[in-house]
Amino acid sequence: MNDYMRALHRRFFRKPNLTELEKEIETARQDVRDCLDKTQRRRLMDLVDGQALMREAISQASFTAGFKLAWGIAKEMEADGLHLLDEGEADCIRPSTGKEE
Repeated sequence: MNDYMRALHRRFFRKPNLTELEKEIETARQDVRDCLDKTQRRRLMDLVDGQALMREAISQASFTAGFKLAWGIAKEMEADGLHLLDEGEADCIRPSTGKEE
């Protein structure tokens, strides 16, 4: 199931645009790196790489948890005989265009 969840995550997850924050973090990392010797720079890169792996794992776990929650809610609604929309209701719902009809 993990492979399936990873595939769904790749298909539906959209990374938010954090360009400015990423630039600030990279600038800070470079400033710190410039104050370090070679061994310390290697440790800093290990830390940065570890954080990236951790963020990916957290994103995957969060997506999986959300999917399982939604699946559980859908199963409970089905067991209770509830449906999101009854037949015909979907035809009545249209996205708002911002104009009065």
